[in-house]
Amino acid sequence: PVHAGKFAGLLPDMTWDGIDFISGSGATVDYLIEQAVKRGLRFHTFLTVGNSAQTGVTDVLALCDEDNGWATSKLIMLYIEHVGGPAKLLKHARSLGAKGCILMGIKAGVTEAGSRAAASHTGAMATSDTAVQALFDKAGIIRVESRLELVDVAMALSLARGRYDGRKVCIITDAGGPGVMLADELNRQGFTVPQLKTETRKLLAEVLPPGAGLGNPIDCLPSRNGSQISRIMEILASRESDVLDYIVLVMGDSGLSDNWEIYQAVIEASDSLDIPIFPSFCTAVSSEQGLARFRKAGKCYFEDEVSLARAMGKMINRPRPGEPETGLPGYDPEKLKAVSDCVEGIVPADLTRRVLEAAGIPTPAQVELRDRNTLGTLENEIPFPWVMKVMGPLHKSDVSGVITGIQDLAGAEAAWDKLTAIEHASGVMVQKMVSGSEVIMGLSREGDYGHLVAFGLGGIYAEALGDVRFGLAPLSREEARRMVRSIKGLPILQGTRGQSGLDLELLADLLVRVSLLARDLPRIKEMDVNPLKGRGKDLVAVDVRMIVD
Repeated sequence: PVHAGKFAGLLPDMTWDGIDFISGSGATVDYLIEQAVKRGLRFHTFLTVGNSAQTGVTDVLALCDEDNGWATSKLIMLYIEHVGGPAKLLKHARSLGAKGCILMGIKAGVTEAGSRAAASHTGAMATSDTAVQALFDKAGIIRVESRLELVDVAMALSLARGRYDGRKVCIITDAGGPGVMLADELNRQGFTVPQLKTETRKLLAEVLPPGAGLGNPIDCLPSRNGSQISRIMEILASRESDVLDYIVLVMGDSGLSDNWEIYQAVIEASDSLDIPIFPSFCTAVSSEQGLARFRKAGKCYFEDEVSLARAMGKMINRPRPGEPETGLPGYDPEKLKAVSDCVEGIVPADLTRRVLEAAGIPTPAQVELRDRNTLGTLENEIPFPWVMKVMGPLHKSDVSGVITGIQDLAGAEAAWDKLTAIEHASGVMVQKMVSGSEVIMGLSREGDYGHLVAFGLGGIYAEALGDVRFGLAPLSREEARRMVRSIKGLPILQGTRGQSGLDLELLADLLVRVSLLARDLPRIKEMDVNPLKGRGKDLVAVDVRMIVD
């Protein structure tokens, strides 16, 4: 316990069902308590390891996981500046999650003082921060950015009483504006605010005055009192429990009734009803005495309805770790081993193609040429139209090294002359032209974190738009699905305005295969499949860049 004297009379009783806070900063514990106790958040244990010179946050988390004599809370807060072994954090966070714990935390110290020098798009876009986010996601840790947000998320998890996955909410308010703002933010976070049943609205009309809102939100008007609020929650619990997961209550101090009666109604309802209640009391100054009694009763509350909705969103949208895929049809680790030690640096195109074939990643028909006279022999092997790409320069688009839509031999010869005139050109690759939407998949090794897997919109816009998601290799099938579906460009992948989309399940399968390359070819430093292109299930890796060390 920290500074017991300073917080005498303020800190809620330490309780075995409260929250554990493990921190790499003593001051952060102190400051967070200042923000938490005034809203009634209950704690179990505080532990600070200071600057982690000897023992770090990850070490304490391992103790919580491995020591059966340690009474660990189901809710664990973390403040981390030095991870102290990403693999160790991953192992114990996932183990605690499997035991029913939920972890939430801040990772500070993730910015970089300059841009990265990287040979691939994936390497350039991967940063310390993306590595931390990928680690937290794979470990099942809810990541937040500030102490206030950490307090908010902890309160949402505490108030949910173990029901962390509901999405249907009823709002009770005494003012229209806050109710609308809350409903808007809940909708953004993935909740629904369903219309109430006809019978429910009739019962509410018997409780509330004319002019009150009987839908959802329920607007009780400023004249509301404790008995009305109590009856409303009883009606919802009895009539709507089959379609509602949570009740969210937003109240101020109208001066027309005793707010303590309302707080008392919330206390009694939260103790007696099965449905979790999330209160936001927005007049902390004028209601100070009543709120002090509310806290003394062991209850916590929010002070802002939008912050409440965002914290609930963090709760229901929390990362859910899955088990990585171990074997896929057409994925041959033995063939991969045969090519793993053949080269260092930029991997030649023919060897890259062998890696893709061994991983079960389809490629278009293509031939590498170093003699202009051989162009005429390809017409039967690769039907027109062609794409011709310069060999040698790493970033082909930067040197105008890609020519598309070549329809005949004359066009191919003109393209050859243009491409081989580029500095450092060593030949030309001829490919069957592929049409459709483009995505990028890639790998980048990030120190102790291992390999990051990237997915986003492809082509020349990969870095410009930055619509890329990262995961930690190897991926589970569900992790790959979430990455595919979480980019802002998802409507493009699904097909818009008459354009054919891409098969999302196949994209997830190919993303898993790319992630497995990090396990079976750990010498990969950077890799881009950019673009992976096509329509529906007809997808091929058009251009691939791989660097090994």
